[in-house]
Amino acid sequence: MKKANLCIALTLFLFTACFSSKDFVAEYDYDYRGNFKKYKTFAFMEDTGTDSIKHIPVINKTIVSRLNSQGFSQQIEKPDILIYYKLFINQIRYRGYIQPDFDNWLSVRGMEILKEEKLREEEEEEDEEEDEEDRKKGEDYENIKYYENEGMLIIYVIDYKKNKTIWQGYTAANFDVNSPSINLDLTRATYKVMNQFRLVTNNYGYY
Repeated sequence: MKKANLCIALTLFLFTACFSSKDFVAEYDYDYRGNFKKYKTFAFMEDTGTDSIKHIPVINKTIVSRLNSQGFSQQIEKPDILIYYKLFINQIRYRGYIQPDFDNWLSVRGMEILKEEKLREEEEEEDEEEDEEDRKKGEDYENIKYYENEGMLIIYVIDYKKNKTIWQGYTAANFDVNSPSINLDLTRATYKVMNQFRLVTNNYGYY
């Protein structure tokens, strides 16, 4: 009987492990006019608009951990950026853009990004002339469309002063809120999305 129970437990463990081993693929879009050199503090918007409110702490915790590791500090009053996210558990159409690699785009402008080694371990607003110059360099927004995804996690980074989204990351997946691995899935999905936003602040290294 003990051997039988052990076999059942092992089978359930392997089943859960396989079931939760989704390979989340994250994409992102960003605004060329974002004041990325200025951002140092963040806060969450009160209404995240998620479909499963009981899982919000899992997503919040992962985002806070990642941003802290990049030098950002959480600040309730007048933060530099607001974090807003949506979890869709049904089919959704979502439009994204084809743009230059975000890391390279930041580096060209003298901004630091979180290095891959660190990941493994776990300015002023641009004026109209600058914007026109950037567009001549190929900084356009070429539309692409994602049709009939079975679900999606989208994380928005919003400039608090401008009240404008300056970066958004997303990953498409079928999120089963009744699955025993939902917390793990949401953690991994959130990490994969935030892994695309590697901008670090002047406080980087103090965390």
